[in-house]
Amino acid sequence: MDSNSSRGKRTSLQPMRAAGRQRVEELLEAASDLMAERGYEATTMAEIAARAGAKIGSLYRFFPNKEAVADALVQRHIAVLEDEYAALAKRAATLSPNALADVLIELLVTLHPRVKSLSALMEARTDRMEIRERARGHAIVGITAALRVCAPGLDEALARDIAAVVLNTMKVLRGMIAKDAPTTPGAPEELRRMNRLYLSDRLAPFRRASDSTSDGKTPQI
Repeated sequence: MDSNSSRGKRTSLQPMRAAGRQRVEELLEAASDLMAERGYEATTMAEIAARAGAKIGSLYRFFPNKEAVADALVQRHIAVLEDEYAALAKRAATLSPNALADVLIELLVTLHPRVKSLSALMEARTDRMEIRERARGHAIVGITAALRVCAPGLDEALARDIAAVVLNTMKVLRGMIAKDAPTTPGAPEELRRMNRLYLSDRLAPFRRASDSTSDGKTPQI
């Protein structure tokens, strides 16, 4: 039977021991690397095992088929997004609008290596739109929360609009750095500057009067 063919809907094995959990992490990391490099369809179970330095039987012990590997990777990537955006919202209380702009604009760039196969997985799956909406939803909710922590007077609806703008700016920056979007050597820094100016302008009216921005000026309310 081909290593990529369906073997039923058996669920993945959840290891109880630390060694087993470590092995699963290694297998998923190898699968993520390969799918990001070659795409979901081109990646085989045999290649995943080889990249992880594991026997093919070890891979099948934890994952009955490639679909189960993909399901585990999607859940893993979504969990990473949830954790990172939750941490961002907590951190935003200590950030000025300028500092928050810098953190936000870099977030997708730093997150990408940890969720590198998400795009490849979405392209190959019938539930791609659901996955895309889940990922986008976590981003919008997380950025909205961070904006409202930084600027407590900010209305929820306006915060979501600003979050959508910022998220698209983050995607453009990642595209520039990856050379997937038109760019020049100085363009990424110009985009960062644009984001700082935009957030400072939009958040300043909703900051507490006693708060100060990173340049020492008190925002006008």
